[in-house]
Amino acid sequence: MAARGSGPSPGVYPIDSGVAELSPSDGGWLVTINGAESSHVAPDEPGRLDFEYMRQMMMLLEHHRPPDTTAPGPRALHLGAAACALPRYIHHRYYGARQVAVEIDAALATYAREWFDLPRAPALRIRVGDARDVVEQLTPHTRDVVIRDAFRGDRAPAHLTTVEFTRAVARVLDDDGVYLVNCADDRRLGLARAEVATIGAVFGHLAVVADAAMLKGRRTGNVVIAASRRPIEATAGLVRELLSDPLPAQILDDGKARDFARGAPVNTDADLA
Repeated sequence: MAARGSGPSPGVYPIDSGVAELSPSDGGWLVTINGAESSHVAPDEPGRLDFEYMRQMMMLLEHHRPPDTTAPGPRALHLGAAACALPRYIHHRYYGARQVAVEIDAALATYAREWFDLPRAPALRIRVGDARDVVEQLTPHTRDVVIRDAFRGDRAPAHLTTVEFTRAVARVLDDDGVYLVNCADDRRLGLARAEVATIGAVFGHLAVVADAAMLKGRRTGNVVIAASRRPIEATAGLVRELLSDPLPAQILDDGKARDFARGAPVNTDADLA
């Protein structure tokens, strides 16, 4: 096991949930949690995102709320922090953003601060705790974006996928806010369809983004779900940007997203019993 230190150093590190491995990768650092790739951080390039679903999330966010150097950036809540690649990106792209990253693994949160030059409070606060507990304690209408990228193994924790939890997220979002979800699924897409059905039961407007092979059930991977009280438009610019990505992606607008989820169950807390 590697010892604690200042700055990133390759090795395997003990964390509360198991082990984290830090290894050099393509000019940056790859963080692997219990064997699953969790984050990639290029310390000198905060605007670089190596995971395609993260790029897709930020394309959606920037088209929903374009960066503006004359106005404060979004009040962002990250559910699942890992190495804080997305908070670093938002801090880089948005002037004056105020962010809270919730991470259940206290040791991992400490390592993230030690390894990488993360923004300091109030630009970025890291809060240790369960994402649902934190969301349910927050004041209504105090966040502009909520990003769910939390995992237990290779799936999102079930209590973060229910309609009751989604209502709690909607409560903390401002009227113009957006909820962004990373859903990992296999070729059957059962989890993704149920998540879209569940989130769509709470929010009036949806969008789904993934590459064509994923949406056609040809591979295991990630589906990004976006939800808001106002329309999430599949503008020509957004479509073009998604298609020009190193992993070209498609967007399903609200109608197509709901068709994608047709017949899927809505997840409830009762299902967890």
